[in-house]
Amino acid sequence: MIKVTDQVRRQCDEALKIYQVRTGEFLKREAATLALIAKNEEDTVPQRLALVEDMLNLASYFIVMSKISQILLQMRNEDALNDGRKALTKSLMYIESLVSNFVDAPFADYEKKVSALAFMGEEKRYLLVRKMGLAIQLLEDAYGDNTKWRWSFVELDGRYAAAAKNILDMKAMAANMDPRSPDYKATFFHVRLIKKLLMQSADRYREKYELSSHQGDDMNKGIQFLDALRRLHMLLDERDQAKVPRETRSMARRMIWG
Repeated sequence: MIKVTDQVRRQCDEALKIYQVRTGEFLKREAATLALIAKNEEDTVPQRLALVEDMLNLASYFIVMSKISQILLQMRNEDALNDGRKALTKSLMYIESLVSNFVDAPFADYEKKVSALAFMGEEKRYLLVRKMGLAIQLLEDAYGDNTKWRWSFVELDGRYAAAAKNILDMKAMAANMDPRSPDYKATFFHVRLIKKLLMQSADRYREKYELSSHQGDDMNKGIQFLDALRRLHMLLDERDQAKVPRETRSMARRMIWG
């Protein structure tokens, strides 16, 4: 390991200063936005969307801060990474307040929430989902494989998968999947991403059950994601693909109860 000199430590402190100032600004803006929301509860969608974006940007600053420490000091900045994880959790919380946190539910149960995002458009929704996914992946990579937070990311990824699904307007989805639709490209890639995330979350909860918790609740959560994937296939009239989550679901249940 390279010996870290006092000069290098000072260099690292200087490099981090601008990011510390910027993260402080994001936190102040969050507090101001929350105060504004508290005063006006009728139309807070734009403010809450701003909070989602701000917390994603805040998380990215903390990830960069850890990377700087890793490069200059040869060690991860655990405090910065933990703050980044908290920022991502808040970003998920804010998006859940907009579209619900349901894993598997009829669209009618949260349609009213999604309709309030009509101004957003499918492309912007997809880009927001991609941005959130990238931030989560960068944070997981920054922590590395041997981290005590390994299994907590299963829940974080699951919440992300549900949010990515719930922000999509399921009523408009069929029409937007028509190649002639101006929203076809964004919808196609969004739906493809949702399918991947739902299956991935099901697999990761199963992995957590098998390798760590051995709690039936974790396997049941994985089954919920399979049910959500099957519901999506049925909405898209993909009956053959819908059989796969159903069969996997049955196998998962047998693993719990024999």
